Amino acid sequence: MDLTPPPADGDAAHRAALARRADAYAAVPLLNCLLREVARPLPGPEGARDGGTHRTYRLPGVNRLLRVRGTHRPAAPEVRTAGAWHRVGHMELVKLVAEELRRSTGLSNHELPAEMLDSRDAVAALLDARARAAPPDDPYLRSEQSLLTGHTHHPAPKARGGGPAAAWLPYAPEAYARFPLTLLGVREDTVVEEGDTVALDRLGTPPPGYRLLPAHPWQLDLAARDLAPAFADGRLVRLGTTPFPVWPTAAIRTVYAPGEDLFLKFSLDVRITNDIRRLWRHDLSRLRATDTAARSAFAGYEGPAAPAWLSDRGHRTADFAFEQLAVVVRDGLRGHLAPGATCYLAAALAEGFAGDPLAGTSRPHVWWEAYLSRVVPPVLTAFARHGVVLEAHLQNTLIAVDGDGTPVQALFRDAEGVKLLPRAAAGAPVPTVTREAGWERLVYCLVVNHLMEIAATLSGHHPGLDPWPAVRRELARHDLPEIPALLTAPALPAKTNLLLRWTAADGADARYLPLPSPLTGDRSRQSKK
Repeated sequence: MDLTPPPADGDAAHRAALARRADAYAAVPLLNCLLREVARPLPGPEGARDGGTHRTYRLPGVNRLLRVRGTHRPAAPEVRTAGAWHRVGHMELVKLVAEELRRSTGLSNHELPAEMLDSRDAVAALLDARARAAPPDDPYLRSEQSLLTGHTHHPAPKARGGGPAAAWLPYAPEAYARFPLTLLGVREDTVVEEGDTVALDRLGTPPPGYRLLPAHPWQLDLAARDLAPAFADGRLVRLGTTPFPVWPTAAIRTVYAPGEDLFLKFSLDVRITNDIRRLWRHDLSRLRATDTAARSAFAGYEGPAAPAWLSDRGHRTADFAFEQLAVVVRDGLRGHLAPGATCYLAAALAEGFAGDPLAGTSRPHVWWEAYLSRVVPPVLTAFARHGVVLEAHLQNTLIAVDGDGTPVQALFRDAEGVKLLPRAAAGAPVPTVTREAGWERLVYCLVVNHLMEIAATLSGHHPGLDPWPAVRRELARHDLPEIPALLTAPALPAKTNLLLRWTAADGADARYLPLPSPLTGDRSRQSKK
């Protein structure tokens, strides 16, 4: 192998190519947010020019025209200035978005533009790291670690808190990371736990008077100052690391140990998309109720390919660092996955990766109908029969396929995102949502966030395919009073992630705007997408 450094001009060319790719990746979700939440499409021929390769929009706050190539993955943004179109780089796009939001909302925000730039820089660091790393051989892990774009409608989906890349790259799924967990001993009289946490005790042997607590090494670095007194007085002791590596999943703070078939979810004091990703005390306090309700909703299914719920079966922490050191124990795959099936993250199907069964299918209609028949019924049944609102978006849904790549099973996860109607709470002291609010959230997560993205990706691979008649048929099979209105409504609820972050709203405070519905069959009203 030739280890001679490349010439300086080669380095410059590499950096320039890397910058262009990072700009392109980062522009897609930011443009998606801008076009969905703020911009106004120009109608008719004025809005589609150059043979339909561009779509043109007006930015009402700054009164500028913006055009992009494509719809599902908008690219190559240009603004109209002095009678001509001029290309907008990522930094200029961030400035344009910020000025548009300042004028249209009357509010200023200095944090979000910095996050947008951080997200772009993170993509550049990830691209550079991936060039020197090998993806995992296991197809499921490869799918979990494939998301370079990430959330398709968030202004800064890859932001990592603004810290140096060297601090977070060793734990980044997009860089194909794997690492051992740090093992801590927590003094017994300070341990707080609920549910089934026995899997944690199998990770090592603590000294007498202590209980075992695994920790994410990045979180330990982030919380080092707060935890220093506990290490000094013996409430915490370090016990080394796990003898095996874990693989960070797309959620970053959730890791998978394949040999132990175990998922562990940690606190991470970093803002990722809308929230600081701590395991907050109030969420942990209701985790058992939401997980129990979700497990009950899936308990009646039978057969080798029955839909499955990956249970968040317990959590453990220390009373002096309740949120910072919390860890949730989640079911692995083997007890749930259909025999002979291969599992993939649904979000990875929307973005694409090596071995992607969506991209590889030669029978898109058959594949799509199979996908819908596995994903849609469990979500609607959980709502209709059990009052459980699954957060069935792309990152919380796994799809298993057979040897031909055809979907045969859906698996769902994350009790933290589950919402309950009053009848599902069964008297437990947990917050509930109204049926109307629960249905709105379900439609956003399942239809807008999930099915619209998979449908657009499948159509991109198979031009001419109309995926929506099959969605209508699948939805119409279910006897819910909300279904007729859903199939005829002119709009669907779309979460406003850009405006939520600009107005500094709570990350859990979902706000929606009307998005033209593809379910009505009227394609003329869908230019906003």
